[in-house]
Amino acid sequence: MAKNLVLWLIIAVVLLSVFQNFNSPSAKETLPYSNFVMEVQADRVKEVNIDGLIIQGTRSDGTRFETVRPQLMDGKLMDDLLNHNVVVEGQKPEQAGFWQQLFFASFPILLIIAVFMFFMRQMQGGAGGKGGPMSFGKSKARLLGEDQIKTTFADVAGVDEAKEEVQELVEFLRDPSRFQRLGGQIPRGVLMSGPPGTGKTLLAKAIAGEAKVPFFSISGSDFVEMFVGVGASRVRDMFDQAKKQAPCIIFIDEIDAVGRHRGGGHGGGHDEREQTLNQLLVEMDGFEGNEGIIVMAATNRSDVLDKALLRPGRFDRQVFVGLPDIRGREQILKVHMRKVPLDEKVEALIIARGTPGFSGADLANLVNEAALFAARANKRVVTMEEFEKARDKITMGAERKSMVMSEKDKLMTAYHEAGHAIIGYLMPEHDPVHKVTIIPRGNALGVTMILPEEDKNSSSRRYLLSRIAMAYGGRAAEEIVGGPDQVSTGASSDIRMASHYARNMVMRWGLSDKLGPLLYGIEEGSYPGTGSNNYSPATALIIDEEIKRISDDCYKTAMDTLLANRDILEAMKDALMEYETIDSEQVDDLMQRRKVRPPKEWDDNDFIGRMKGGSGDKKDEGKPDSPIGGPAKEH
Repeated sequence: MAKNLVLWLIIAVVLLSVFQNFNSPSAKETLPYSNFVMEVQADRVKEVNIDGLIIQGTRSDGTRFETVRPQLMDGKLMDDLLNHNVVVEGQKPEQAGFWQQLFFASFPILLIIAVFMFFMRQMQGGAGGKGGPMSFGKSKARLLGEDQIKTTFADVAGVDEAKEEVQELVEFLRDPSRFQRLGGQIPRGVLMSGPPGTGKTLLAKAIAGEAKVPFFSISGSDFVEMFVGVGASRVRDMFDQAKKQAPCIIFIDEIDAVGRHRGGGHGGGHDEREQTLNQLLVEMDGFEGNEGIIVMAATNRSDVLDKALLRPGRFDRQVFVGLPDIRGREQILKVHMRKVPLDEKVEALIIARGTPGFSGADLANLVNEAALFAARANKRVVTMEEFEKARDKITMGAERKSMVMSEKDKLMTAYHEAGHAIIGYLMPEHDPVHKVTIIPRGNALGVTMILPEEDKNSSSRRYLLSRIAMAYGGRAAEEIVGGPDQVSTGASSDIRMASHYARNMVMRWGLSDKLGPLLYGIEEGSYPGTGSNNYSPATALIIDEEIKRISDDCYKTAMDTLLANRDILEAMKDALMEYETIDSEQVDDLMQRRKVRPPKEWDDNDFIGRMKGGSGDKKDEGKPDSPIGGPAKEH
């Protein structure tokens, strides 16, 4: 409407100018000044109008003319005009109007005010009011409108239980009256916890995309800065903005950065982080209601959050988003494979069986790495071979083929990895050995990769002892071959893994006969760095003795097993020196004391046959990654 009005005004001005040109008098004749003087002296000029240097006049016959007076002063002109009865008129000097005079008088002041406002606006972060040095009290939450969020539940897979938990939120946001008729209220908050990369943020965006409501996104670290009161101010500003957009969703990622236990002694009661948390608690459930605002948060450390934040009325629902099982991994792979041209022999289920413990982010990275491998090979489709290479790169690290190893280092690495593989193969309840390589990967000079046969939600004592024995298998092999003086520093990561299991067996999992099923250590839920051990110095001595005993027993088991199978150790060393990488079938040949079959060219059917044996997750708490690292380059 405004644009049409402006257009009509422009047309009217143009038409008015045209009409004025049509109605204007006939064109004036331009005379040289000398001719003008001659005509005055000849009595042919009736009247003139003098405006500075411009002289306009009318002759006796009615014709009009115009001339320009030279800069030189002509003192006789006025006498000539009067002597020849020419009517002389002067031009009244133009005077500025009241508003024009006011504008010119106030222009300097207006200019100063405009410059001041410009700099203040820039300091406050420009048009959005964010990012400037004076915007520290403004919320940094990013608002995504209804049309900007394209993510839906179809893009989220592998977390069916979590999706069911939050599905009701979508119905709340779409039709709140349906629940309010029966006295139900919209949940104030939903806390999603779980390991990194499992899809917590993606799930929150899917909820906003399905409900078609505005979505505020912010990180917990964005609240707190060096200025006192900034965090609380930003919380207030964020909720004020959300009230204007209600119903809407506020998503706080990594809320543990601001929601940790209060009273931890860090800054006392005036700690800026604690003040921010207090304001968040008030906004979520205080005197003022926040109808139509759902606060969603994600964290990897729900155990450190303040209890007041977790109570009903604030975070009413707590949804655990865990690592996907084999079916979940298959669904996630299918989602990420939509945009990738695949070979007809690629099966998501088979890849899912070979990726135990992978999160959704890991699987997305797997598909991307496979596509990159195919692109480097100038292939038009991604095959199972690329997925195998991508999995090995993610689990064992990228190959460092350019690294030069001496024959002595290569030989000791072969013994080291053979020791891991033999112990892993022979120990009871241990996961099968999938691949052994002495090609440097990541920070390791060699890697022994294992794959679980089925999903495991817990681990037995026998399995844990077998894992510790396998971790010591590489060091034991070095000691058998070269003696105690030739043992290298390459087993540092193995020792760390074995110590991890042994300590947790004694202190957390109650698998020590002397100490029994008790928790030894800092009480769970206490603020990090402020708790104290809940055991006496005498108990600490027993804990150390038990950890040492378990480690020594497992190391002795590894030594005895390798000594009893010294011929297999030598044969596997020779196979690794010849082929550099051996798979599970070649390991079977060696362990059965058969001749090692040579490695075959890549075959999709062979890969499918090896992977259909099945492998699942390893979900026991605190468990390190499955691959057993070989000798490290440096420690």
